[in-house]
Amino acid sequence: MADNNPFPGENNTGHIWDDNLRELDNPAPRWWMIAFWASILWVIGYAILYPMIPGLSGFTKGVMGWTQIGEYKEGLDEVEMVRGEFEAKLKGMTAKEILADEGLSSYTVASAKVLFGDNCAACHGAGGQGGPGYPVIADDDWLYGGSVEVLEQTIANGRMGVMPSHAKLLSDEEVDKLATAIMSGNPTAEPLFMSKACFACHGPDGKGMQALGSANLTDSVWRFAEEDQLASVKLTIKHGVNDTSDPMSRNAVMPKFGDRLSKDEIKKLAVYVYKLGGGQ
Repeated sequence: MADNNPFPGENNTGHIWDDNLRELDNPAPRWWMIAFWASILWVIGYAILYPMIPGLSGFTKGVMGWTQIGEYKEGLDEVEMVRGEFEAKLKGMTAKEILADEGLSSYTVASAKVLFGDNCAACHGAGGQGGPGYPVIADDDWLYGGSVEVLEQTIANGRMGVMPSHAKLLSDEEVDKLATAIMSGNPTAEPLFMSKACFACHGPDGKGMQALGSANLTDSVWRFAEEDQLASVKLTIKHGVNDTSDPMSRNAVMPKFGDRLSKDEIKKLAVYVYKLGGGQ
């Protein structure tokens, strides 16, 4: 092809396609060559200064002695120095006292975010909005009370409320009447509320009793919120909550964390939940 090169005197390789497409044989631009050799020198310098080249018994350590784990530990030490002052104060304070201190309260919320994500978010949602079948903890509706002291007790000891099954005690018509009254927000208007002793747990006004963890039936806040709420209320009335005698009973157990978290961690979580907006 070089013998038939239609571009005599041009510095090409003689490879010609489609009459005029050809491969030139020019040297690379000077700036490119400078960058090329500079990159080689940079790699050599990096290999001398930092860990890089693997070998049979390890890798080159670099003359600077730098390691990622070393840098991580230095950063961790800096964080611990900042946190140390706050952590020392927290140990001698109650959750209520922490809430009264704006600086400590802000620190506690920030430091407890990971604790909440690791231990609580799976059921209650990342923002306390609740998951399917699990209660919202970012509102101000609490079965057992929302004071920070009660929240500590709940986190440490867990909760397991009980509502007996009424499937054998009430007819379907009676269940319908009670459920309809509850959905209206005025359960006491239904005579069955008193005659079937619903008041014994939910109070004569139907607003529940925190000492028992019984629900307020007048506020339209549902522990088991479902698309068909009337059907959900009927299911709860018929089969109860945590009633071991009824295989269709609702399961509602808050596990205790007192055996897996420290007192300080529980205290932090109580403050965090309280500050979510649901404290009382």
